[in-house]
Amino acid sequence: MQIRTFTGGGFGENAYLAVCEETAACVAVDPGSGAPMLVRAVQSEGLDLQAVLLTHAHLDHIEGVADVRAAYPGVPIWLHPDDLALYRGVQRQAAMFGLSVDTQPEPTDELIPGETFDFGACRFDIAFAPGHAPGHVVFVSAPDSVALVGDVVFQGSIGRTDLPGGDFQTLMASIRREILSLPDETILYPGHGPATTVGQERVTNPFLVPHYGGELV
Repeated sequence: MQIRTFTGGGFGENAYLAVCEETAACVAVDPGSGAPMLVRAVQSEGLDLQAVLLTHAHLDHIEGVADVRAAYPGVPIWLHPDDLALYRGVQRQAAMFGLSVDTQPEPTDELIPGETFDFGACRFDIAFAPGHAPGHVVFVSAPDSVALVGDVVFQGSIGRTDLPGGDFQTLMASIRREILSLPDETILYPGHGPATTVGQERVTNPFLVPHYGGELV
């Protein structure tokens, strides 16, 4: 599996294209402002876009869904049902930041934690990781040692919990359960900023270091 990053917009959000190198099947993950660049990559390389997968439904992670759908009208949109209200309220979210955004196409399918999403010869395990958003999920490929973690954890930081539906203790529990349980070599692709690894965050992230050797490991 190859992971490509397309960063854009005032929030600096990372949209990802996960490509199965054996088959050219691919999925778009969190298409924000970088979605037009992502679409051009899919088209120019003749890739087979099979789905839009959303870690959660905050404005910056979904504002490019319409761009993907404009190029691929039939592509399914997958979201955890606990974030559906956020998704449908994207214009209210934008107003909180003094912005405006178009209503996005309605999600077509529900992401169910514990299940898998297959594309080509590749597979993501779907893990539930609320706290930053009520329906936040992460996409993990153990054979490829990668995880697309949205806004759960970043290089040297963690997701904010002061937005509607956020909760610090819930987020920390999600990090313990779904992130720090992964092998240290697992590459984490976050919604903002550079990629990192589980091992690096375990011992250097200031939000997690106080727990090193204790309840987080």
